[in-house]
Amino acid sequence: MPIYEFRCRQCRQRTTALVLVRAEVGKVRCKQCGSSDLVKLVSRFAMPRSEEARLDRLTEPTGMAGVDETDPKSVARWMRKMGREMGENFEEGIDQAIEEDMSSGDNTPGADEEL
Repeated sequence: MPIYEFRCRQCRQRTTALVLVRAEVGKVRCKQCGSSDLVKLVSRFAMPRSEEARLDRLTEPTGMAGVDETDPKSVARWMRKMGREMGENFEEGIDQAIEEDMSSGDNTPGADEEL
């Protein structure tokens, strides 16, 4: 999409504009003060990552920062983040699964592990 960002030299505010014809970029006005004295900015863009790059990002130590293994809500937040990163929707049912697990008996850490 031909959406451009500008900085107004008069009021220093950022302005975005949809410009369908490139020759009309010079006709854009500041939305704050109406000035035509604008500087075109370099916009940020999104770059798709490969599945391998997404998996690498999830396994970085910073990806697990703040996860408390003994707190189901903390683990659920991390699972949602992982799901978004992988393009999956873990939203449905995850809260229900956590509630079922918490109400199923012994909730102490490691209670379901074999000795």
